[in-house]
Amino acid sequence: MPVLTGKLRVHMAEIEMWSGAFPAPPCPYTGPWVGCGGLSRLAVPLQLCGLSLQNIWPAAKPMLSPDLETISSASTKVPVKYGELIVLGYNGSLPNGDRGRRKSRFALCKRPKANGVKPSTVHVACTPQAAKAISNKDQHSISYTLSRAQTVVVEYMHDSNTDMFQIGRSTESPIDFVVTDTVVGSHGNGEAQTAQSTISRFACRILCQRSPPHTAQVYAAGFDSSKNIFLGEKAAKWKTSDGQMDGLTTNGVLVMHPGHGFTQDSRPGVWREISVCGNVFTLRETRSAQQRGKMVENETQELVDGSLIDLCGATLLWRTAEGLSRTPTLKHLEALRQEINAARPQCPVGFNTLAFPSMRRKDVLDDKQPWVYLRCGHVHGYHSWGGGRAPGPGPEEERERECPMCRARGPYVPLWLGQEAGFYLDAAPPTHAFAPCGHVCSEKTAAFWSQIPLPHGTHTFHAACPFCAQQLSGEQGQVRLIFQGPLD
Repeated sequence: MPVLTGKLRVHMAEIEMWSGAFPAPPCPYTGPWVGCGGLSRLAVPLQLCGLSLQNIWPAAKPMLSPDLETISSASTKVPVKYGELIVLGYNGSLPNGDRGRRKSRFALCKRPKANGVKPSTVHVACTPQAAKAISNKDQHSISYTLSRAQTVVVEYMHDSNTDMFQIGRSTESPIDFVVTDTVVGSHGNGEAQTAQSTISRFACRILCQRSPPHTAQVYAAGFDSSKNIFLGEKAAKWKTSDGQMDGLTTNGVLVMHPGHGFTQDSRPGVWREISVCGNVFTLRETRSAQQRGKMVENETQELVDGSLIDLCGATLLWRTAEGLSRTPTLKHLEALRQEINAARPQCPVGFNTLAFPSMRRKDVLDDKQPWVYLRCGHVHGYHSWGGGRAPGPGPEEERERECPMCRARGPYVPLWLGQEAGFYLDAAPPTHAFAPCGHVCSEKTAAFWSQIPLPHGTHTFHAACPFCAQQLSGEQGQVRLIFQGPLD
């Protein structure tokens, strides 16, 4: 009975004879061996027969499995990822959802064509009119206005070795990642807005090396639609020892590199300010002071896994591609959620089973929602024992309650799973909660973020929950959760 149709019709007996005619190695043939249809025993090097697959089976395609075809096509399209920027204060997405360039995390990938720039010609002692004549929309430049009669213009030339990414509040096309002020606790309120933004329209730029190891460097200020950066008279600026110009933006760009990277051994680093040319300085007395800090010679603007970039209104976490490969995935976090729920933790008062809601209902209170007494860590369901009110958000003092288990008085809040995987230092089970917001994560993750002083306003720092940006309270800013198992 024929098994193939086309220009050649082959019978089973003949096929078996052919398959035995080409023994396994040694064999001089190095071309593709093709299995035909459901004939698992057949492996015929068609080129030796002077045939192609189309000669035997005109309608046939190269015999790759669907999975292999997908991998083959995808591998040629997936760009190299340098890393990701994640905005602190959001639990996996913006309140109204991620849209276009406005999102809670932004991937920096290798561009089809390099768009980086590097300093070139310096024009000194120019009048503002002459400076305007020098600059053009086809070339990047930075203008330093020293006085009404003197401006220094530094022209930038194309750099084929780097890719440039720009971050800021502006929605103009030069901005790759649009960032607005983070509103504390806005994870459940999409209407919250700040009265006046302190983030620069063109806040900073990051240059990534196109070749391995793909290092990333951050610089203050970004180029506008005219490919220019303007530092006015009031901006801090100066001439360096080698005759070059440098300066700081109005509210500055601060960077902190954690000790030991973003791992279980991470330790808080020291906050520094980055200049327009990428030099590192100690902090000014206030964010907008004209007097710069001292230059730190032994530090660079190169980002490492876990570096924090503060734009005076929003703080970004930099995760390298390698670091992200060690980070738990959303599937892993979902598996941990299901594992906790499968253990059937119970409320010690109502004896009802507790369960963390699904990730799709991350901001909606559920009847089975776990609640915690933050002073002691005992986990309950919502109940009215010891006096209370209807469940829901509200001032901390209104939630103060006495724990039925140990009589400790303190805030009584619902627990929410932290769902931004990029904030996790490890893949351990979620056993600790931040106070006073109740976001739950692993012990190492909670310990790390409770020690990080994040910039707040123009001159203060405090630790905050990475999932909602709420300032931490209590001695440690986090508490170990104590669940009660099922009685049966």
